[in-house]
Amino acid sequence: MKNLIRSMVLLFCTWLPALHAADSGWLNAPQNDHAEVRFRSSTENGKTRLLLDIRLQPGWKTYWRSPGEGGVAPSITWKTSVQNVNWFWPVPSRFDVSGLTTQGYNRSVSLPITLNADTSVPLSGTLRLPTCSNVCIVTDIPFTLNLQDPASANFETDYARAAGQIPLTSGLTESVQAGYTEGELTLVADRDDNWLQPEIFLDNPSTTMFGKPEISVNGKSFTAKIPVTDEWGDAPLNLVGSPVSLVIADSGIAQHSIVPVKAGPVATSSGWDGFWHVAVFAILGGLILNLMPCVLPVLAMKLSTLVQAEGQTQRQTRQQFLASSAGIVSSFVALALFMTMLRLSGEALGWGIQFQNSGFLLFMVAVTFVFTASLFDLLHIRLPSRLSTMMATSGGNGNAGHFTQGAFATLLATPCTAPFLGTAIAWALTASLPVLWLLFILMGLGMSLPWLLIALFPGLSHYLPKPGRWMITLRNVLALMMLASCLWLLSLLVSHWGITIVAALATVMVLVMAVWLLKKGNKLSAVSVIVVLLAATTTQAVTQRTTGKDVLNWQPLSEAAIQQALSENKRVFIDVTADWCITCKVNKKRVLNNEAISKTLSEDDIVLLQGDWSHADPVISDFLKKRGSVAVPFNQIYGPTLRDGVILKPLLSVDEVLTNLDKANKKNDK
Repeated sequence: MKNLIRSMVLLFCTWLPALHAADSGWLNAPQNDHAEVRFRSSTENGKTRLLLDIRLQPGWKTYWRSPGEGGVAPSITWKTSVQNVNWFWPVPSRFDVSGLTTQGYNRSVSLPITLNADTSVPLSGTLRLPTCSNVCIVTDIPFTLNLQDPASANFETDYARAAGQIPLTSGLTESVQAGYTEGELTLVADRDDNWLQPEIFLDNPSTTMFGKPEISVNGKSFTAKIPVTDEWGDAPLNLVGSPVSLVIADSGIAQHSIVPVKAGPVATSSGWDGFWHVAVFAILGGLILNLMPCVLPVLAMKLSTLVQAEGQTQRQTRQQFLASSAGIVSSFVALALFMTMLRLSGEALGWGIQFQNSGFLLFMVAVTFVFTASLFDLLHIRLPSRLSTMMATSGGNGNAGHFTQGAFATLLATPCTAPFLGTAIAWALTASLPVLWLLFILMGLGMSLPWLLIALFPGLSHYLPKPGRWMITLRNVLALMMLASCLWLLSLLVSHWGITIVAALATVMVLVMAVWLLKKGNKLSAVSVIVVLLAATTTQAVTQRTTGKDVLNWQPLSEAAIQQALSENKRVFIDVTADWCITCKVNKKRVLNNEAISKTLSEDDIVLLQGDWSHADPVISDFLKKRGSVAVPFNQIYGPTLRDGVILKPLLSVDEVLTNLDKANKKNDK
């Protein structure tokens, strides 16, 4: 425990100038070219801070202080006299190989070490480094440091960054319980906020071996069940009354705890804690999606159907809207299935990620262009007569088409996540699988509520005005709405292809549509599509001028940049955005470009970090995953008094941003 408390002191002390320092450079061994290490140190007042950097080739790993069911931890045999040697271990990862679970690091890791040594003589020793891939190698790497030689200029920064990865002793949960029954340890941890994707790493007691934890998340409580054996895979000693050392990590926060083990299982909370609160968000969020501009193309098609519904029976109207509702709900069920498969495969989850794919965007542009031509009565989509007959007779007046409309609406709605829906999605994707499925179904029901309203009361459709020439005018207006949506989808390809290609393609598409309309004798609509193109171009130009060029000094987003800023006692404002995210653009125009916000964010003690998720980026995906987020916009604030960070609501407000920036300011900490 004392070692972990010291790790917090390290962060405070790293700004002090070093009196003596040293750097070994990168070292390796001839028999192991898969790993290289570097030792750097800084000594002051007889206290030496040592930083052990380990760099591994892809596919190779080394181990944590407690390796798990296999492996050994890195260690140093000292040749010179040292005292009070303390290792500090960042949060590891879990590796499962051939039924065994191990805990360690891949790619690279930096381990802070503190000790007392005589600076007048070289500090030397031999690092024993275990590395594993398909085979395991234990390599001895000798090193010598002249503590009076200068280290690299960025030693203080790197040491602070490494110390910032050490688990704290509080801040994540104040309630951890452990219970033991024969062959199984049960851990239950509660926190004020909902758990997102917690991980747990245990130190193996003497003669005892812990297997892979089976974790289930129930809102504010999570339960981990860990198989327990002795070193030979047989029955272990009784753990009751013994302390268990463990690290719990979630959302970029890690905490070390030592928990006494009680006899018997530990009581767990209900998996439905907070469910009904989130369920209301799911229904309201789904309902609001109908008002999002992304769904306008499908609403246009549906309104067009209503306009032409004169003369059909109430039963036919009910069937059509029930079919559309079924298409919406079925699409959300399909999304739940897709998310379930991703979770079971261990992949990162994401909401609206299909809009990162240029192929998908091009397909949607083509579909909406064809629908625009259809609404202008330029193109008639006809299926083979046998298929048309089957659909008409089996589904009631072609209900398969209405089902498709509902599915299409869901597909387009995903980048327009409303604030209510963002909360429900984040909760659903980190809850148990049954809760995930139920919440996705509720989202679908929420979005289909207007459609279900017509299905329940089909007589409402008869309150539309009687047929007449106005129907042609309305159809043309809906076609222009569809064209505007088509051009919006096309604009998302700018980041993929560049403005020149996209502008040329938009011009060609609109000119083809205008010429097509002129040949049909529809001069007014031909002029209108040109006007839509000019309006879209003007809007894009104005948007670029008012929101496209940031006056704020944004830096690339990274975990290292956050830790660097915190080590300098600065505040951090994080913005993860995407070109296809409507809410992101609203936040930028209404809040981030607000004069008061811009002035505050420009202060010297604030570091601005921005990530662009317009394209698939594993770094940003991992950043969001660690914080339990599955969608953009994502905004977070760190500071001297908010070292664990606070995540803001999807739809920003000026007051919320200013209030949390003020809370993060050390000067206001009393």
